[in-house]
Amino acid sequence: MIPRRHELSDNEWARIADHFSPARTGRPPGDARQRVNAILWILCTGAPWRDLPEHYGPWKTSYTSFSRWTARGVWKAAVDDLLVGLDEADNIDNELWCVDGSVIRAHRVAAGALRGG
Repeated sequence: MIPRRHELSDNEWARIADHFSPARTGRPPGDARQRVNAILWILCTGAPWRDLPEHYGPWKTSYTSFSRWTARGVWKAAVDDLLVGLDEADNIDNELWCVDGSVIRAHRVAAGALRGG
């Protein structure tokens, strides 16, 4: 299968699929890969949830999965697993780590300065 833009390939999905296993209670689960791809589309494009393309299914389903997986630490576990794999393959330069290099300038008032002075 050739993935669409912002979607996981078969090899990428195989690497993290176990983290998104269905819960053992409740309704039968939908396709977790489709929901992960929907979430990746939202995160990569920055679009609102309601603008999720129809081929990903209902936006509320993907949003609910995203919220639940975030609360349960599923995303963190998947990323940690990927990082371990990259480190084992010696594909990470441990001397060059940067989580977020952006700088956001705040107004002086945000730092406690008085207005107008």
